[in-house]
Amino acid sequence: MKYPASELVLNNKGQVYHLGLSPEQIAENVILVGDQDRVNLVSQFFEKIEHQSQHREFVCHTGTYKGKRISVLSTGIGTDNLDIAINELDALVNIDLEKREDNAQFTSLNLVRIGTCGILQAHIPVHSYILSTHAYGLDNIAHFYPADFTEEEKKLNDLLDSYLQLPEKIKPYFVSASEELINKLNSEKTFKGITVTSSGFYAPQGRSLRLGLASENLNENLALFNYNGLKVNNFEMESSALFFLGKNLGHKVCTICLGIANRPNREFSKGYSKEMNELIQYVLERI
Repeated sequence: MKYPASELVLNNKGQVYHLGLSPEQIAENVILVGDQDRVNLVSQFFEKIEHQSQHREFVCHTGTYKGKRISVLSTGIGTDNLDIAINELDALVNIDLEKREDNAQFTSLNLVRIGTCGILQAHIPVHSYILSTHAYGLDNIAHFYPADFTEEEKKLNDLLDSYLQLPEKIKPYFVSASEELINKLNSEKTFKGITVTSSGFYAPQGRSLRLGLASENLNENLALFNYNGLKVNNFEMESSALFFLGKNLGHKVCTICLGIANRPNREFSKGYSKEMNELIQYVLERI
């Protein structure tokens, strides 16, 4: 199958359109960050940087860390940007961009998101490492693709849906991270659990300024959910799309976040540069 120019969009250099990258510029181990400035925070630890580029919010550095080739890519905020980033990363390694055909050999990427998040459990301190075993997507990305969910994912989605009683117009989905990456990143430093991916920062995460909330007790109800010890630990804005798209395209996916706010305790970090640097090094040592 040939992909037409309107579907596989390339720039005038023959690179994927939004990321502005060519296949040789991306490694099989990719760290995803939201903030453009966080790319430098990761690549500062590389022994060598072989590639640096920026197109719009998508900044990419590729280099080596202790002999392992790694790329770090900023995606910006939200699942809409993840839809672009994951599809174009997959195209870089699994589509011949000149012929516009699938490569004969499939390549699986390791995609690890490092981010910040709001904590939903009162007992988890600010600056903790929150490791996402699953994502509960309050966005709509998965509804535009042929859905492929496991029986466990379907069951947990139904349980959370019936428990939360969200407005009917909200259609969440539930997807798990890759066990292999979870095991690599898990330690006594991490809090494992479900991550809620929202489509916004304010009302979609239970924040109310001048407008009210459609779901007044969303955060409290999420924090109380417990299925065989599996709890909802945090809010962020990217993981559901990363997990859904990445897994369905055949890649390994995981998210680890630094908790910078504890929502039930009304706490927010007074500064987390040191802690973010430590988390980055923690991930680099394990992927």
